[in-house]
Amino acid sequence: MIEKYSVYLKTFKKYSYLLSLLVKKDIKKKYKGSVLGIIWSFVNPLLNMIILSFVFSTLFKGTIDNLPVYILSGLLLFSFFSLSTTSGMTSIIASEHLIKKIYIPKYIITISTIISNFVFFLISLLVLLVVMLTSGTEITPYILYSPIYLGLLFVFCAGISLLLAAGTVFFRDIEHIYSILITALMYSSAIFYPSEIIPGKYKFLLDWNPVYHFIHGFRTVVYYGQPLDMQNLLICVVMACISLLIGVLVFERNQNKFIFHI
Repeated sequence: MIEKYSVYLKTFKKYSYLLSLLVKKDIKKKYKGSVLGIIWSFVNPLLNMIILSFVFSTLFKGTIDNLPVYILSGLLLFSFFSLSTTSGMTSIIASEHLIKKIYIPKYIITISTIISNFVFFLISLLVLLVVMLTSGTEITPYILYSPIYLGLLFVFCAGISLLLAAGTVFFRDIEHIYSILITALMYSSAIFYPSEIIPGKYKFLLDWNPVYHFIHGFRTVVYYGQPLDMQNLLICVVMACISLLIGVLVFERNQNKFIFHI
């Protein structure tokens, strides 16, 4: 097993230049023809935050302190999860022309979409920092733990994307099913409302929502300015590792069949 993964690492290193080219291509393609270009990475989350804060400030007035920061700290993480896994899911199908022309490790294509989305995600986090500074939010040293959750979320998304990418090649209906699932996950991730308002009998909706645990951990150190919740951190580590392991195994076992189905 160790020898097998060492081969993966050597292959990854060998094709690292191609990976960088694919990432650059995705980044340039995203806002191609747009007047504002990459500035949309700032504008989109900012406008969404303003709209959602306006809508939900009436519903949860006095319940959530600094609602814009609360919403943004959840919305940005969920948006990265949604965009990266959705684009990763169709990455193999969308690269049909490339796969049929030359040989490349197919996981490079899927991983490149995750990395490019992660770049835009990191840029959008600057919006959160600006909003925190302008709203007078106390920034504590615990914010330095936030990259841990960002890294774990990246690993989790990579695993989910590899799994979805492999499945979608054989079952195109997964695209439509996943779009519905994403909507359900969004509304059960406590992005716009405090988790405390969920009745006890429905708490399982949060407990079994993997994205919520990443959002909760990130908010703990960024929004609440508190130390790491070790139980939450352990859950996120386990989910990230299991996701990547399953994603790699499923993708690796089926990648040689992709050419016959795309």
